[in-house]
Amino acid sequence: MKHLCILGAGSWGTALAIALAPRFAEVRLWARDAAQAERIAKARENERYLSGFRLPDAVSVSNDLERSLNGADVILSVVPSRYLREVLLQAAKFMQPSTPIVSATKGIEERSLRRMSEVIAETLRSPSPVAVLSGPTFAREIAAGEPAAIVIAAEDIFIAEQMQRAFSTPALRFYTSQDVVGVEIGAALKNVIALGAGVCSGLGLGSNSVAALVTRGLAEITRLAVVLGGKERTLSGLAGLGDLLLTATGALSRNRAVGLQLGQGRKLPDILAQTTMVAEGVTTCGAAYQLGLREKIELPIIRKMHEVLYEDKDPRLAIRDLMERPLTSE
Repeated sequence: MKHLCILGAGSWGTALAIALAPRFAEVRLWARDAAQAERIAKARENERYLSGFRLPDAVSVSNDLERSLNGADVILSVVPSRYLREVLLQAAKFMQPSTPIVSATKGIEERSLRRMSEVIAETLRSPSPVAVLSGPTFAREIAAGEPAAIVIAAEDIFIAEQMQRAFSTPALRFYTSQDVVGVEIGAALKNVIALGAGVCSGLGLGSNSVAALVTRGLAEITRLAVVLGGKERTLSGLAGLGDLLLTATGALSRNRAVGLQLGQGRKLPDILAQTTMVAEGVTTCGAAYQLGLREKIELPIIRKMHEVLYEDKDPRLAIRDLMERPLTSE
């Protein structure tokens, strides 16, 4: 594989372009915003989303979908969940049916409640092999070349192994999986739990509270993933527990940062208005809440985060509600 197309020039897309550049003769980084694409191409740096990291010579930046996709051997989608369907509808006419597509987007589509791989398959209506990529990773650390372990999942293990060989570097270790559902649900819902962990910290609560919320949050993620067809074992690995721990406790977590400000008393619209990065957990929370209702399963933490985000519930009262639920066994 010589040509990699990355759709999405946010912090994660840019970091992957930097990290994977040694593995390809050419990496084409597509930005949805034409002006942003021009700025990155001229500066050779994504100053808005990932400042301080120079793009390797092998990376080109463009707003032209046809140019970016033409002749690509693999397509890596890092488009935010709310824009994915729209971008794919525009890109479909420039994509070859046999080109593998790897989704690195962590979220659930709001209206359809589809996972990202489902959105890709439904939108393209083609036999393109689809894989998903997830794990405990912060963009800045990946761009800096720090070691990390990631999961690459596909229902066809041959595709997962093919992408594993294509993407692995001395700093990035990829593990294969066939549990696409488990990997995607873990990737999406950990952002919601990270919001809750941030709320705990914002309220001034200590490590005990955060540890309890993260542990019980993992139980909710696992419960939903298994009901949807995922495997429990997946959620105890990199794409589940690993990613959740990082996002719920790491200083670079944008979802935790949003939760932290909510706990400090700021209102969500004000927080989002001053945030350049996408906090996927805000969007995913509504979808996860609806999935819980549809599947008739208990997701108490997600339900309370939904009340905080969408019903203006006082975060302190939400925590109290969780603690006063009927006593039960673990």
